[in-house]
Amino acid sequence: MTHNTYIPAPVDTSDVELTDDINILGEKLAKNTHETWAAKRIAQGWKYGAQRNDVAKTHPCLVPYENLSEEEKEYDRNTSIGTLKTMIKLGYKIKKIK
Repeated sequence: MTHNTYIPAPVDTSDVELTDDINILGEKLAKNTHETWAAKRIAQGWKYGAQRNDVAKTHPCLVPYENLSEEEKEYDRNTSIGTLKTMIKLGYKIKKIK
């Protein structure tokens, strides 16, 4: 398969409705996604900077999740909500035990 013949085929989750509890989980996963990303960057020597600079290893998103812009939070939310919807579409149940 060459690059120009690849056609992504994600699971269609457009009909999956999430409960309030699962949406709350999605937000917690979004925060954790950011925390994981930030921890990896910091371990690689990156630090906060007002502008992203790959040479200087500075990034404006190296701040707590709560301090991110809504646009940046939405990026992480899309990942977590998409994963949760895919799990449900594939037949898995997500249940809080405690």
